Amino acid sequence: MELIELGHGAGGSMMDALLSNVILKTFEKRKVEDGVGLDHLDDGATITLPKPSNHQLVVSTDSHTVHPPFFPGGDIGKLAVAGTVNDVAVMGAKPIALTSAIVLEEGFSVSDFKKILYSMNKTANEANTPIVAGDTKVMPRGQLDKIIITTTGIGFAKKGRVILDSGLKPGDRIIITGTIGDHGIALMASREGIEFETKLVSDVAPIHETIAAALETNGVTAMKDPTRGGIASALNDLAQKSGVSIWIDNNKLPIRKEVLAASEMLGIDPLEVTCEGKALIGVKREFAEITLERVKKTKFGKNAEIIGEVKPEKPGYVILTTEIGGKRVLEKPIGEPIPRVC
Repeated sequence: MELIELGHGAGGSMMDALLSNVILKTFEKRKVEDGVGLDHLDDGATITLPKPSNHQLVVSTDSHTVHPPFFPGGDIGKLAVAGTVNDVAVMGAKPIALTSAIVLEEGFSVSDFKKILYSMNKTANEANTPIVAGDTKVMPRGQLDKIIITTTGIGFAKKGRVILDSGLKPGDRIIITGTIGDHGIALMASREGIEFETKLVSDVAPIHETIAAALETNGVTAMKDPTRGGIASALNDLAQKSGVSIWIDNNKLPIRKEVLAASEMLGIDPLEVTCEGKALIGVKREFAEITLERVKKTKFGKNAEIIGEVKPEKPGYVILTTEIGGKRVLEKPIGEPIPRVC
């Protein structure tokens, strides 16, 4: 690995190699005592608060470089806030605050910047998670593509209630909280000028309420939001970290017809495409139906489905049962097939 490529930031196997061979080998101290740290490669980290507190602080950070910064259904500001809120939420924490660092290109429209800030504020209010600190820098014209936003989220979770990727057990069921591939396909179709009778829009949204509803049943064992690399990457992460296999029923996957049509036109597998308002949730078998019922009652969980189950054999693999009853391995993509979507 001599040069960084786009694929190294795309959430697939190339990124895994960069993380394990370069980043993890460089940082010596990778977690706070009694906490979840960089080694876990989860959605965030935890910091155990001093006694007598019975809570842990959950921290997650993410940078956003989207082209174009405005897309059907949202913009980079909404994406930055929602994405970080979701990363905190899927670790079982209640998001409480955000910080924001923005880098602008010289010549960027002040009017567009105001629109992005308004969008950030609106989304933060929707998530009841205020932006409490930040930083703004400007780069010379031509040295940056318009705007980059980095957000850090902070939340609280009770000790012993943090949800990790590694928590799946045989017998668990897998829930997806809604339709698949909406964000990446909407953005790509917009770039390519593809139009349909039903407009393709991103699913970007803060889904903290949907996650909270799932957690009420006390049956959740693992959670992950399928951003870069889509559900193919996220499911493989869950299976590999938990040491189990995940068996997915292709007939149960909720995918919009227009997303399928656009995917076929673009030659893209929707299972490898970024979602920005969905979560994969592992649930104990006996809690699966009640958890699904509660998720479906939330604003962003109406299209949720139980899509598969967890088994002990073939650990680390994701097996997809096809429409005609066959089976194939759903591999982790090399990288996100659509660059710069989040």
